[in-house]
This record gives sequence, C-alpha cells and structure tokens, in this order.
Amino acid sequence: MASYLQALHEKLIVRSVDANGILRPINALDNDSIRPTRQQDRTWTQLTYISFWFSATANVSNLYAASTGLTVGLSMWEAVGCSFAGWFLAGILMALNGRAGALYRIPFPVQCRASFGVWGALWPTFNRAAMSVVWNGVQAVQGAQCIYVFLHAIFPSIENIPDKMGSNSALNSAGMICFFVYWIVNCAFLVIPVPKMKVLVYIKVFVYYAAVIAMTAWTVSLAGGASASFRSGSRIHGAQKSWMICRFLFIGLGSCATFISNASDLQRYARKPSDVILGQLISFSFSGLIVAVFGNVIASASEAIFGELVWNPLDFLDMLMSGERYTSGNRTACAFIALALAYSTVFSAIFENSIPAGNDIASLLPKYITVKRGFFICAVLSYAINPWYLLSSASVFIDFLSSYQIFLSGITGILICDYYLLRRGKLNIPDLYTSSSTGTYHHFHGFGIQAFIAYIVAIVPNFYGFLNSMGVAAGMGVQRFYYVAYVVGLLIGFGVFYGLVCAWGIKGVCRGRGWWEPKEYLDEFDGARLDGGGEVEEIVQEAPLTPSKADIARKPAQAKPQSQ
Repeated sequence: MASYLQALHEKLIVRSVDANGILRPINALDNDSIRPTRQQDRTWTQLTYISFWFSATANVSNLYAASTGLTVGLSMWEAVGCSFAGWFLAGILMALNGRAGALYRIPFPVQCRASFGVWGALWPTFNRAAMSVVWNGVQAVQGAQCIYVFLHAIFPSIENIPDKMGSNSALNSAGMICFFVYWIVNCAFLVIPVPKMKVLVYIKVFVYYAAVIAMTAWTVSLAGGASASFRSGSRIHGAQKSWMICRFLFIGLGSCATFISNASDLQRYARKPSDVILGQLISFSFSGLIVAVFGNVIASASEAIFGELVWNPLDFLDMLMSGERYTSGNRTACAFIALALAYSTVFSAIFENSIPAGNDIASLLPKYITVKRGFFICAVLSYAINPWYLLSSASVFIDFLSSYQIFLSGITGILICDYYLLRRGKLNIPDLYTSSSTGTYHHFHGFGIQAFIAYIVAIVPNFYGFLNSMGVAAGMGVQRFYYVAYVVGLLIGFGVFYGLVCAWGIKGVCRGRGWWEPKEYLDEFDGARLDGGGEVEEIVQEAPLTPSKADIARKPAQAKPQSQ
C-alpha cells in the first residue's frame, strides 16, 4: 500500500513539473473550483436534494412553459401531463448522468474529459456555458416584466412612455428600462458569497409559492370558480393532437437539457451517491408538476376573464390593471405578486444559470478567470444577446425551448455510454487533471476523436429541424421528426460512440464483465497545494502502516468487479 501511495503522489506531482524540473501549477486543467469536492463540503442529503428542486423549479420560466401547450389547442390536463412526463424522464437521465459526480465528486467540465479528452472537453463545456448565458438572459427579461408590472401598479404613467422596440420584442421601451434595473439588481446579488445566500433562497421558495397560490386563487375567483378554469378541452383532434402531445412531452424533456448534461455539478456535493436518487426521480418531477398545474390554471382562467388565452402570466397580471380594472385593490395585489416573482427570478437566475455558467467559463480559462469573474461575464453576455426577442410570442418561446437541445443531447448520450457501458463506473481521477501524453484521457493530442465524431453525427439528423425553428422553410415530416430531437440525439450519440470505441479502442475501457465502480471514493486531491505565488507546498503525509478505507477505494489496480 505504501508503494501505491507513493506512485499516486508521484503521478500528481509529475503533472505539474515544467521543463526545468520545477513544480508549477497547470492552470489550464486545474483550479480550486473544478477539483473533486472536499470531504467537508459533501453535506447534501436526501432532504437537501428534495428541498433544492422545490426551490429550483419555483421560477417564472416554468409558469411560462407549462401554459404554452394551451396555445396549440391542448387541454389544460393534457398540457400538465406532457410537462410532468417530460420532467420525469429528465429526472431519470439526471440521476444516470450525474452518477460520476455523485461518486467521484467531479464537476461536469471534468467528467467530459474522460470521453472528449482533457482539451476536447472545452467544447461541451462551452456549449453548456452558452446555454446558461441564454437562459440567464431569458430570465432577465422575465424579471424585467415583473418589475414593469410592479412599477405600473405604482406609477400609471409608465405605460405612456413611447415605444421604440417594435412588435418583435417582448419588452417595450419602458420594459427595457426595467430590464436595466433588474440587471443591476442581479449583479448586486452576485457579489454575495454563494454559501451566504442560503437564507435568501429559503425566502425565495416561500415568497414564490405564496405569490403563485395567491394569483391562482384570485384568477380562479375572477373566472367564476374552479369549474370555469378546469373545463377547457382540446381544440385539436386525431393525428394532429397525437403529434402535439408528443411535441410538448419532449419539449418538457428538452427544456431540462442543461440540468441533465450538468447533473454532476449538483450531485458532486452528495454525502453519499444514493442521496441524489429521490431528489432527481421524485422531487424534480413532482415540484415541476405543481408549478405546471398553477401555470395552466392561470392561463385557462384568462379565457373566462378576458375572452382570450393569455399564456404569459406577467402579461396576465398587467391586464388585470387595464382600463376600469386599475383599482387600488388590483394594483396592490399585482404589485405584491410581481415583487415576489421578481425576487424569486433573481435567485433562480443565480443558481440555475450564473453559477453553472461561472464554473464553465472559469474552467475554459482558469488562469485568467475565476468563478466570480465568470458570474459577471455571464451577466454581460446575457445583456448582449438581446434576449427580449425570445419571448415575444408563445410560438417563438416554444421554438427557443426546443432549439438548443440538439447540441446537448448528443453530449449526454456520449457521457452515459462512456461511464456505464465502456468504463463500467471506473475513472482514474488524477488522470483527468493531467495534460501528460501518457494520461488515460489524453486520447489524440488531448482530443477524443470518437466522441467528436459521435457528437457531430448526433446533430446531423436534427439540424434541418433546428434551422426550421430558426425560420428556414421545411416540410411537415421534418418538423414532426424534430419533435423527438432530444431522444434521437441522445440515442445516436450513445450508439455511435459505443460503435466507434469498439472499432478503434480507447484507453481506460474495462474489458470483460462486471461493474468496476468502487463502493466509495475519497480523494481530497491533496498531493500538492498551490499557493498564490505559483510554488507548491507538499502536504502529503507518510503512508499509514495499515491501509485506510479511502486508500483501498482509490486504488484502481486492486478494484474488483462486482456482480451486475
């Protein structure tokens, strides 16, 4: 055992030796934020994950997405069922894809290195960062709409500001002023250390559900009772209805593409791997179901109140203050509801988009960018992409929800295949952080060629449908095939990657039968500590006479296959 610890120590040190034999940090592959989570930080239990998803799903975006099915003719309960089924499938995939994070405590950018190579992993990391930036911009628009409703309730003259934005924008000129206000508030909260936001997140859950329940009860009352809100039936039938159910079921799945791909980022904090299962399978889908019911009830009630379907709950609030409805009672209710939703949007954006994007951007250039700097880069880019054009109508928002999934589904299929079918749960963690050509995951000059080929092949069948969602004309067959784009991309990525590896081979693949995942993996990654000046202070202690459980768990050579 002593010889093994010495070999492991040398492996950790060699990766940081320069041409002159001096130990120096390799900033391009290693920094504090992407190393395996320290033992003292692995504190998330089953209850933590269950609570987390009730907080994460408590956002305005899910109210939006839940009611979009009504705009194409589905009934309220059909739309709710599609949302729930899609989220349940997403929860299963999250539990599967996050296993490497739950056991080895590594984040998504590092997990990708096993299949895409230590340098090739920068591409899927960039993909996920780009999607986080876009979603952060979308939630900023929703936050701006919340602030506009709040200000409209106090200052009626705000609606008289001349509009210069045009009909293709979800925000008018007054809304753009509110967008800037929201953006400043969001950036101010990014200064607060993430661990200190815990109490603020608890408050977010309370105010969100209080506001949504109050809004639902109010709108049902205005509509003439629950029966008027629940009785909306399907306006489409036959094959058209079947295809719409298929479409919105997989939109529910595809809208969770970022959560599925970066599942390791959340599961790396688990006290033990099994703690994540109930949260992903039950809490994630059930909390989404609750929000979907609220969103659909509110949208259904709008037909009885206004004589038309209002899919955007924030437009619904503002319409409650139009004309003769601009009463003190309506204004007070709308102001409090809008303020609560704005507060919840801030923390949804931070935890669902700013933090993942900050980690990804920092891992792209760790020598120059810290996670905190990544937060603000995400904020600036979210402003620069003009996200107010993504929510101008229900059809545009639906196209947005179904668009970027084709670039993430193939990545997820490759990661699942690599971990379960090829490596059988066995990862060499130190080699994920080395640029040495002898490393297990160096592949071809740091790039996993098989993974990139599988990624491209997974995109090709869905690319015409993607262009159609961006405005290019396409036949009905192409449009309907695109409804199942996420599943197609995931399965093709999985299958092509497996076939290429079987044909060409790849280092680190487990041959024969059995499951090679250790029961427990404890690695503090403390072979060397890098101080601020770039020097290395060794803190490895002498090997104990009796090997510890952690020593045995992280010794790949002695791992014994367990029965399937």
